[in-house]
Amino acid sequence: MPTVKIEIVSDVVCPWCYIGKRRIEKAMDQLQGEFDFEVTYLPFELNPQIPDHGIDQVTYFSKKFGSLEKFKQISDHVTQVAATEGLAFNFVKQKVAPNTRTAHRLIWLAMQVGKQPAVKEALMKAYFEDGVDLSKSENITAIAVQSGLPAARVSAWLHSDEGLQEVVAAEQLNYQRGISGVPFYIINGQYGISGAQPTEVFVQALTQIGGQVSTANSCDVDNPVC
Repeated sequence: MPTVKIEIVSDVVCPWCYIGKRRIEKAMDQLQGEFDFEVTYLPFELNPQIPDHGIDQVTYFSKKFGSLEKFKQISDHVTQVAATEGLAFNFVKQKVAPNTRTAHRLIWLAMQVGKQPAVKEALMKAYFEDGVDLSKSENITAIAVQSGLPAARVSAWLHSDEGLQEVVAAEQLNYQRGISGVPFYIINGQYGISGAQPTEVFVQALTQIGGQVSTANSCDVDNPVC
């Protein structure tokens, strides 16, 4: 069975990244039995200027989007779209807009121990549905441990710079690739898909690209060329 590699560039506080996550997951579910999928999450910081301790969310996004009314319009819209994908966004619970670099370091750490998908999902659910403040180290620790990472390992990591260099390097590579918005999907290192596309678009793209994988660089028993 051909393997399709998917690199997903996203931020944990990006609503369209969570919506897109659900949509591409549904697409992969529909294609079970046709392809194997290897998914890796890569970092992107939408608001790197936010201080480590975070900032009042309403104040920050009202300024970013021009007004409180505009922020409410945008949040109401994405909440409605998210609901169609089974996600229960709650912007009222969200009090703090966090700096997400530590979250990306945790996602990197989780990849080292085979827990990246669980940690990525837990971080996004915590922020968008449960209103968890991701700027607090105790919340990051709880999410990591609940996702299956050893507590001692998480504690040692949290009190170090482990993963920082790797996260910064990955972000710089994404900028060099010309990625300026998220979510962005890199399929088999060659094909890019921008935005939280509908599930059917992902199905079509993955089927087409996966089909190329299944026929390229292969030896055919009925045509012995190798």
